[in-house]
Amino acid sequence: MTFNRIWFFMGLAVFIMPALSSCSSRDKENFSESMWAKQIEETRSEDLHGSHYKDGRFFSPWMEMADKRVLDVLGWKLFSKTDYTDLEKTYLPRVIPDTVNRLAKIKGDFVLWIGHNTFLIRIDGRYWMTDPIFSKHALVLPRKTPPALTLEAFNGLVKDAKDVNIVISHNHYDHLDRFTMKNLPRHATVYVPKGLKNYVMDMNKKNVHDMDWWEEREIGNDTKLICLPAQHWSLRINQGRNRSLWASWLLVTPTVTLYFGGDSGYFKGFGEIQRNYPAIDYAFMATTAYHPRWFMHYQHMNIAEAVKGFEDLGARYFIPTQWGTFHLGSEPAGYPGLDLIRHINKHRLDPARFKIMAIGEILPISR
Repeated sequence: MTFNRIWFFMGLAVFIMPALSSCSSRDKENFSESMWAKQIEETRSEDLHGSHYKDGRFFSPWMEMADKRVLDVLGWKLFSKTDYTDLEKTYLPRVIPDTVNRLAKIKGDFVLWIGHNTFLIRIDGRYWMTDPIFSKHALVLPRKTPPALTLEAFNGLVKDAKDVNIVISHNHYDHLDRFTMKNLPRHATVYVPKGLKNYVMDMNKKNVHDMDWWEEREIGNDTKLICLPAQHWSLRINQGRNRSLWASWLLVTPTVTLYFGGDSGYFKGFGEIQRNYPAIDYAFMATTAYHPRWFMHYQHMNIAEAVKGFEDLGARYFIPTQWGTFHLGSEPAGYPGLDLIRHINKHRLDPARFKIMAIGEILPISR
């Protein structure tokens, strides 16, 4: 970089730093948990079924997300400071080795946590994978923990399986990884929210189905997949803001029902989903990137909200997702797992209902 450019950026910083600081301070001062809870309470459940697409963009009709400016992002990154203890900074999920050999001994149905929001589920011989990412980075963010399986090992595991399914929640890089998708089996059936079909077909996939909120699809053998609302947003470098939909998913089988929450802030949708689809067994709830609250509250739940969403769903078991792999928010990557344990203890919740998995852990599915 030339000296002229250095002086230019130094001069630019002199002008924008005060603006960034005041922007960050103003947003922090204006946010309160009670006001946020009041905003949620004032939304209408019927709007969850309303139109959510206009002028080429998707939106949440019950509460649209305010546009985040570049100054907002920089204000968070440069001026939002939170102190964490040494334990909180270093805490990470345990990684259990030798996943392939351990899987070979499993005869029944199971859930395997590969890492982040990537889970492998087998039900009656049918495989499901959520938001697969095996790469060392999510765009530029490095992994803090390795995946429980390599791509090669996974492909070897399912090479003779005729029924391999992939479910994508939205297009953010830690949920839709091009390298991973291109190297997963080409014959896999992929389910995506509206606006992502052609994009994912370009990732070496020939059997892609896009679905809208509340749309149901019969899979066969009395199994169906339902696309459901979430409170989030979408953006990729080569795909404009909110040009594709974001979603949560419900997998209903004859023996077990699983809810995959994807990414979402807390909203009345959890209660509405329960009213339409009671008897959920496992709820996979996002626990990630919720600090600072003034910046993250709309699109990500803190632990208290994630537990409340779980209770609204009426599910039997809570499986925390997306913690311990990437450092996405201000909080350290493993902090949400520790935060959840503390919340369970503080509020004397039944620990048997919370399946805080290790990476590589194989959880037999309870009937």
